[in-house]
Amino acid sequence: VAVLESRRIAWSASGRNDGFVLPGFAAPMDQVVSRVGLEHAKALWALSEMGLRYVRSTIAEARLPGVAPIAGWLKVSKVDNGDQVLDDAQLYGEELGTEIELWPTERVRDVLKTNHYFHALHLPRAFHIHPLNYALGLAELAEAAGARIFEDTPALAIDAEGVRKRIATPSGRVRAAHIVLACSVHLGALAPRIAGTLLPIWSYTITTAPLGPRLTAAIGYRGGVTDTDLANNHYRVVGNDRLLWSGHTTTWEADPKRYVRRLQADIAAVYPQLGEVEVEHVWSGVLGNALHRMPQIGEVFGGLWLASGFGGHGINTTAMAGNIL
Repeated sequence: VAVLESRRIAWSASGRNDGFVLPGFAAPMDQVVSRVGLEHAKALWALSEMGLRYVRSTIAEARLPGVAPIAGWLKVSKVDNGDQVLDDAQLYGEELGTEIELWPTERVRDVLKTNHYFHALHLPRAFHIHPLNYALGLAELAEAAGARIFEDTPALAIDAEGVRKRIATPSGRVRAAHIVLACSVHLGALAPRIAGTLLPIWSYTITTAPLGPRLTAAIGYRGGVTDTDLANNHYRVVGNDRLLWSGHTTTWEADPKRYVRRLQADIAAVYPQLGEVEVEHVWSGVLGNALHRMPQIGEVFGGLWLASGFGGHGINTTAMAGNIL
C-alpha cells in the first residue's frame, strides 16, 4: 500500500476534529429509517458500531500513546422536550439495539451545573480521544504493516483505465491495481464530479487555559457533551482542568481567531459561573457533507474506490469504511 498525502498526515479533519467517537452517522437515524427502512437502518447502525469497536480495540491493543480515551457521550437538550428524547431513546435502544440511557433533567443538572439543559441521551460506550495522536498512531501501525506513506506528495492526475492504473505526482508516478480516493473536500480537480457532491463546512474550536477547581464545580462529567440546537456546541474536558469547546459553522474558510469571542460568549451563556475564560488555542477544521449526510463508500468503477463524505462524524465511520473496502 502506498499513501499519497499532499501535505502531512492528519493535517485536516483527521487531526483537527473534536475527538468524539460515537456510533451512527451525521444523518439522524430516524431519517435513515424513513429513507431505507428499519432493517437496512439496523444493518447500517451495526456497521457504524463496528467502526467504533475497531477504534477502541486498536487503541487498546496497540497501546497508542497520547490518545487517552475517556468514556461516555451526553446529547443534552436545550428545550424541555422529554417526549422527543424518549422517542429517540426507544429508536436507538429498542429498534437499533444500542446501549443507551435516558437521563431526566435532574440527573443532567447534577453533573452539568446549568439551567440551560433539560433531558439527555447518554451513550456509555461512546468515548472521546486525542484525534491527532490517534491518526499519527494509525500511520505508524500502517508503516509497521508494510505501507509506505509519502507526505508532501499531491496526486496531480489519475489514469484509471486498464488493470494497472497510474497516479502522477510532482516527483514520479505510482502504478496500482486499485486506487482509493480518501480526500473528502480536498479531492478538487483530481475528480471534479465526485468533489462537487460535497459541501465543505468549517467549524471552529477553542481550548481554554487551565480553569482549576471552577471547571470541576461547573462540569462534573468527563465524557463528551453535545447540546441540541441548530447552532449547537460540542465540548469536553481535557487535561482535567481545560475546556475544549467547538461551535459555529461557515461554508467558507475564515480566520478562526474571529470566532474566539463568539465561542467565549457561548461558554459564558451556558456556564456563567466560569467567569471570563482565557483562550490558549483556536483552530478550524473542514468537513465534507453529502446531501444525504451519509458517507460515500464503494467502487466508482473497476478498481477506483471512494471513502469520503463523513460529515463531521468520521472517527467511527472512517474505520468502518476502511474495513469495508
